[in-house]
Amino acid sequence: MTKPANRPGLGCGADNAAAVPSLQRRARVAGYYDHFLALVGERVIEWRLGGAARVAFEGATHVSVAEKRAYAIGADDRLHGWTLGGSDAAVELDQVALASAGASGLLAIRCDGSLWQRPAGANGWQRIAPFAQHAWVGDSADYYIDDTGTLFVSGKAHRGQYGDGRLTEAIGWTAVAQHASFVVAHTGHAVYLRDDGAVLGTGGNRFGPLGTHGLGDKADRWGVIFDGASQIATGSRHTLALRADGALFTWGGADGVAPRQVLGGVAAVAGGLEGSAAIDIDGTLWSWSVGQPPARLAKPPR
Repeated sequence: MTKPANRPGLGCGADNAAAVPSLQRRARVAGYYDHFLALVGERVIEWRLGGAARVAFEGATHVSVAEKRAYAIGADDRLHGWTLGGSDAAVELDQVALASAGASGLLAIRCDGSLWQRPAGANGWQRIAPFAQHAWVGDSADYYIDDTGTLFVSGKAHRGQYGDGRLTEAIGWTAVAQHASFVVAHTGHAVYLRDDGAVLGTGGNRFGPLGTHGLGDKADRWGVIFDGASQIATGSRHTLALRADGALFTWGGADGVAPRQVLGGVAAVAGGLEGSAAIDIDGTLWSWSVGQPPARLAKPPR
């Protein structure tokens, strides 16, 4: 377990207008295939689906996870990364408001609102855009939303990941949607939350993470798949939507293509390969396989 030094001089600060949109989108739960992280207070709880949980980090405000490494933004607003199951936390970048990890590397929104990328296998960071309010690293394509609510994508397009009809990858970042506030992606598909609470999806849909939209193969254009959401998450074969009253709905894979409610009183949620994780308003952790009922996850002792 690692605890970072408190460096208040590095803080984004809630009064920083550039940082506020990203600070409001910080994640309390994160998933990648069978690995999950959850933020309970300032403790980062780490576990694999079906396994025991451990405290991996303390003093955190945001979590993200990739195939082999976990990440947390500390109270010092530095991005810390460590090997899953290990205790080798190291500072990856400072002045970070939000970060996302995945197959292609890392995306980070810094306290001044600028978007930075560190590709997988690279040591250095490069500035991508002057401002972003949310960003997400998917398994085949990456996404970010700028200050106007425009959604941009970079990466593969063969499964319809751009949502604009193309199936061939474009160079750089391409604007593909408007009025977006939050975006998530996984294996060949993407889902974003529109300002009015509608959830839209595009990409691969063999197993139903997009509901009936392009079911059996793929959708190459964005389509509404759920209404009235306040948060979203997606896994390899399923998607989850959380309403403002805490009602959590899921669909895709063994859950079927029609959204069904599985929990109430939920505060945050994440999806993985064949499982999901959530934290409720009382701080209870939930972890379950797709198609199975949610089960309480025993927290490790302090």
